[in-house]
Amino acid sequence: MGKGDQISKRGKITAGSYGKKRPRKSSKPAPAVVEKVEKPMKEVKPKAAPKAKAEKTEEPKEAKPKATKAKKTEE
Repeated sequence: MGKGDQISKRGKITAGSYGKKRPRKSSKPAPAVVEKVEKPMKEVKPKAAPKAKAEKTEEPKEAKPKATKAKKTEE
């Protein structure tokens, strides 16, 4: 990628050629920006209410003591 490369912009400047990488400056003014036309929104159908789930009766769980790991240094 340098002055000898016809594909790069720098190579096109050196060779004095034009192309996609180095387009010629346009004598025409830039096209005017077209305003976007807002489309009417589609009617949103209300979703069906979610079905109520049966509530679970939670029984209190017994607290289990955590297992302690034996240290490797102690035998």
